[in-house]
Amino acid sequence: MSMSRIAEDQQLSFDELGQPLRDVSFVVLDLETTGGRAASDEITEIAAVKVRGGRTIGEFSTLVNPGRPIPPSISSITGITDAMVADAPPLAAVLPSFLEFCAGSALVAHNASFDTGFLRAACERSDLSWPAPPVVCTVRLSRRVLSPDETPNHKLATLARVLGARTTPRHRALDDARATVDVLHALLERLGSHHVYSLEDLLDYLPRVTPQQRRKRTLADGLPDSPGVYLFLGPNDEVLYVGTATYLRRRVRQYFTAGERRGRMREMVALAHRVDHVECAHALEAEVRELRLLEAHQPRYNRRSKFPSSVWWISLTEEPFPRLTITRKPGSSSLGPFRSRKAAGNAVEALEDATRLRGCTDRIPKGGGSRRHPCAAHEMGRCGAPCVGYEGTTDYEPRVVPVREVLSGSGDSALRRLRDTIAELSETRRFEEAATHRDRLAELVRGLDRGHRLAALASVPELVAARPDGSGGWLFAVVRHGRLASAGTAPRGTPPMPVVDRLQAAARTVLPGEGPLRGAQVDEVQAVHRWLTGGDARMVRCDSPWSEPAGAAGSWREWAESASRARVPYEGAD
Repeated sequence: MSMSRIAEDQQLSFDELGQPLRDVSFVVLDLETTGGRAASDEITEIAAVKVRGGRTIGEFSTLVNPGRPIPPSISSITGITDAMVADAPPLAAVLPSFLEFCAGSALVAHNASFDTGFLRAACERSDLSWPAPPVVCTVRLSRRVLSPDETPNHKLATLARVLGARTTPRHRALDDARATVDVLHALLERLGSHHVYSLEDLLDYLPRVTPQQRRKRTLADGLPDSPGVYLFLGPNDEVLYVGTATYLRRRVRQYFTAGERRGRMREMVALAHRVDHVECAHALEAEVRELRLLEAHQPRYNRRSKFPSSVWWISLTEEPFPRLTITRKPGSSSLGPFRSRKAAGNAVEALEDATRLRGCTDRIPKGGGSRRHPCAAHEMGRCGAPCVGYEGTTDYEPRVVPVREVLSGSGDSALRRLRDTIAELSETRRFEEAATHRDRLAELVRGLDRGHRLAALASVPELVAARPDGSGGWLFAVVRHGRLASAGTAPRGTPPMPVVDRLQAAARTVLPGEGPLRGAQVDEVQAVHRWLTGGDARMVRCDSPWSEPAGAAGSWREWAESASRARVPYEGAD
């Protein structure tokens, strides 16, 4: 099928504020999962087909290891078995590249709320921002376009047969996505007589556009089509909602179409009196500005304001017999950040198991504790009982040293001890216990790795990095102690180094604070780190070497990835 008929029908009469359908990149996707609940089930396969102007311009397809057994009832439908996904990458490794494949495109899916629900949940679990693209559901579109006489139902297999799709759906992601492409094109060809010529027309054509949404559409008229941050403001100029966009006007217009189905957003649009914006040099600056505005204004309609991002840190106490403690505020040598107290608690338990560091909260003086009997941890062989004087500070110090090493990244003896324990449990066929210890060690490694990487970046006083803009120019970021201090661009033909000089001269002064991240906001350091470690980022200047400690958990990344793909019964991995 072709979209050329749409272009011929529209001629030059399309709304200049809209994006003509012939120029829209649609990413038609399909997921296979372990069940139907995005909050508790996992993705087993992702596939997507990118089309523009009726032609396929790219495909994305991969199996995903869900980290759990696939129910037999699901395998009988999809044909995807545990053996097929055993060596597949985990979702955390797949998701960034999939989001990059989708960047700048409208998403299309059959029963789109199912697929986008899983992707939103996956982004949240992976600490990635959901890009909030425009979404077209072919189920809803077919119900608007096709009469009951034309199709008995709106299942994908039925529509593929009725509309003559070249691919037959078979509950595998790529075939289903290809079939959905043909269904989409067939439905779009019928919309010319309905005056649907642009993406905005298409989203508006779908049902459930409220009168408030239609009336407020003019709020987007003065916005530029450039990257930036937009702010919906209420009647008293209070900030209702903050978001980012690659194309500001195009993104804001989507709030006034049926593509916006969230009830809270429709409520917010009804209250909004105007839309303000901040133009940005590139997507990183927009993301960072959004984070800062969210922290400053706490807009009532942003989910991040209602459920603020909280992090936890692990620290060694300063006392004769140090112990690990979990806190909300980091110290100079703390480990973190952890997204939940449970994750931090699991890391503490793993380190205590590896070193027999005490877990009690007693204040034990240098001369030893005053308890008459040791606690249960000593009876189980998990503590040397300094609380009753069985250990002095000299005896206890060898337990503390491996913890200090692993927190600072100067050694990994504690991690190796935990791995040895897993191997011993596996050799004695205690597979369930081995799997529990494996998962706990993998979580510890990921926490250590994340903490070391972010702390290493925050320790650099200043660096300048560049990424190509895709058209022969450059995007620049000046980073000071993990925070974005300045951002700019050098379009094609512009000498880049004078631009760098000006950006450094005008960059924000950053005074380092306390803690591993030097006082920076966790989400900002993570956003900057993602941008800097992208495949096409390049270092331009750097005050001091940006390096991670040689003994850091980064050397365990491959082990952690293999552990996340492992299953019970446990098979040891080195």
